[in-house]
Amino acid sequence: MVNIAGDRPVEAGMTSEVRAHHGLSWISLGLWLLGVGPLLILVVLVGVIAALTPDFLKPGNIANIVSQTAVIAIVAVGQHLVILTRGIDLSVGANLALATVIGGLVYRQVDSAFLVMLAMVLAGGAVGAINGIAYVFGRLPHPFIITLAMLSICRGLALELAIGHTTMRGMPDAIAVIGGASSFGIPNSFFIVFGVALLIFVMAKAMVWGRWTYSVGGQPDAALRMGIPVKGVLISTYVISGLCAGIGAVVLAGRTEAASPLYGNLLELDTIAAVIIGGASFLGGRGHIGHALVGAMMIGVIRNALNLLGVDVFFQMIAIGLIIVIAVEADVLRNHLEGRARVLQAARVS
Repeated sequence: MVNIAGDRPVEAGMTSEVRAHHGLSWISLGLWLLGVGPLLILVVLVGVIAALTPDFLKPGNIANIVSQTAVIAIVAVGQHLVILTRGIDLSVGANLALATVIGGLVYRQVDSAFLVMLAMVLAGGAVGAINGIAYVFGRLPHPFIITLAMLSICRGLALELAIGHTTMRGMPDAIAVIGGASSFGIPNSFFIVFGVALLIFVMAKAMVWGRWTYSVGGQPDAALRMGIPVKGVLISTYVISGLCAGIGAVVLAGRTEAASPLYGNLLELDTIAAVIIGGASFLGGRGHIGHALVGAMMIGVIRNALNLLGVDVFFQMIAIGLIIVIAVEADVLRNHLEGRARVLQAARVS
């Protein structure tokens, strides 16, 4: 049977449309699974580990996981914003170390928890501002360059400024309570993570700045043509990343009651891993704060489980590396499926 226009059989047209519909259905299912995959993996992982190690779900161990993961989660929230704009911040670990040292030096001059915390947060924000300004106005091809340079600079400054070039003991009691104490059986650091994540979530979803950030990451050229202040948005994400490093410094200094130029070693890799494992994309413009938090928790759970199972620390690093590779491949698959979905949608329309 031929249609009135005589251009193609009706059956063939219907078959093409049905195939496109079925193809879209399967692709939509695949994209949904990739979207919720990290959370499902975390739930399954917790169940398997709990079956293997009965001590895993004990309240004390859960609190320990939360405390150890808090710093990664806080800094990963800031890293998430940077990656959302197709960037990267390699300086967060050294930035955190420098912030703790500055806080330790301030504590030796004045016994004020507020001033010590303010010094650490502002120090982190200042490093983030330098990263953003140098990247934007220095017209660097990629933020990898300036943030790698700041990693070295901050680590060197931290070692130079630290008394005896080593760990400085002592922090105000209020900071120790924030980083190391608990309330209602929950580590206080959890509330800091929740507060930081909630604030960034509100900024990203309820403010124009949030829409600008997604636009800059998704379509930077289009964002520029639309009149979005791309340079200001980029700088702001690096400033926030630095501030998160400063807040992480407060939590870590409180938990250890010390400041050290050696803190934050490989933290930049942990935070990048947390964001990517959680499901965000290096291509920018896609993701939410939950990605960073799920990824950070997954890293904490894996490390804690491997410790309970007596696995050597070097194998823990290998495990995290393998998970990162899988997460990146999942992102590649997601991009492929999205491209395929656009082709099928175009076929249905035509």
